Amino acid sequence: MASVLAADDVCVDGWIDGEVLANVIDIASGPLAAAATCIDTEGYYPLDIMSKLGEAGALGVHLDRHGARFALSIDAMREASRACGSTGFLMWAHDVCGLYMEQSGNPELGGHRLDEHARGRTFGGTALSNPMKAISCIEPMMLRATPTAGGYRVSGTLPWVSHIARGQYCGAIAAVLRDDGSVSHEIMFMLDCDERVELRHCPVFSGMEGTSTWGIRLTDYFVGEASMIADPARPFIARIKPAFILLQVGMALGVAQGSIDSSLEVEPMLAHVNRFLHDRPDELRAELDEAHAQAARLALTPYDGSKDYVLDVLDLRTRGAELALRAAQASLLHQGARGYLMSAAPQRRIRESHFVAIVTPAIKHLRLEMARLSEEELPV
Repeated sequence: MASVLAADDVCVDGWIDGEVLANVIDIASGPLAAAATCIDTEGYYPLDIMSKLGEAGALGVHLDRHGARFALSIDAMREASRACGSTGFLMWAHDVCGLYMEQSGNPELGGHRLDEHARGRTFGGTALSNPMKAISCIEPMMLRATPTAGGYRVSGTLPWVSHIARGQYCGAIAAVLRDDGSVSHEIMFMLDCDERVELRHCPVFSGMEGTSTWGIRLTDYFVGEASMIADPARPFIARIKPAFILLQVGMALGVAQGSIDSSLEVEPMLAHVNRFLHDRPDELRAELDEAHAQAARLALTPYDGSKDYVLDVLDLRTRGAELALRAAQASLLHQGARGYLMSAAPQRRIRESHFVAIVTPAIKHLRLEMARLSEEELPV
């Protein structure tokens, strides 16, 4: 590690901006790049690499207690996603789980447990795909809670939840039912994947198999005060939603950058013919730099709930996904036959870019949210 603190570096709890990013780049270009194919094709769940990223500070610098350095968190996720989109996604899931824990204000979640999480010594993800869509009236809420002495009993199923395994955890939301079966409100809680939780294997996806994604089933799972993130949940979700979405930009930028790398890789041999293609590396790089600069600006105020700010976050996330899609396709066209090999990086990034485009909130969901917000018709 460097021993001199640069003038524009921030140091909190020993994590210096420049050193964090330098260490992430070393991890991404070394063990992560070497494992990317195994993660993608064999479903290897890289908790060893996640531990290294946590030790480097990459999984905790966005937290208030570590300086709320969202721009650095996005940059770290970008560098990991440049080498492996699955690992970038795991970082995002881990980061937002830490966000839930800290912003909950619950001392049971925000003390030693959060410290262990932020340093990559324990692992947890997020089960908010269904709830985010449910709040936007896209699909029904799939977990249901009933009040009981000291808390709630939760039952239901979620088809896929990532970055979980036995002994790990995730943030989840359930609709609270009245006696007549109507919904009074929602609660958000930490779901511990212990013996009370049934984990089910998911169908094989076309990519992202290394993200330890499971279906879960709960039957009268008890949620007490120690596990509560927010009751009611909707005000909490409204407050953290811009940060939740903004952090995903790191994945999009990284997959796009990795794709540009693949296009540049063949320039010495194929530039004479590739110059006739659209989405040339220099054009994509200019768009990437612009998106990165905007992400850095938005990262200064991640909890800004103003209409203009939220619209900017939604738009950037949408453009990031679209850029990843274009850059991935361009890398295949630029590489030609060598990029069509199943083992080729462009093949993996094509699938990774599709995931960036459909993971909640998907492009269509983002556009729905922008349309509603522009018309001041956000769901309440």
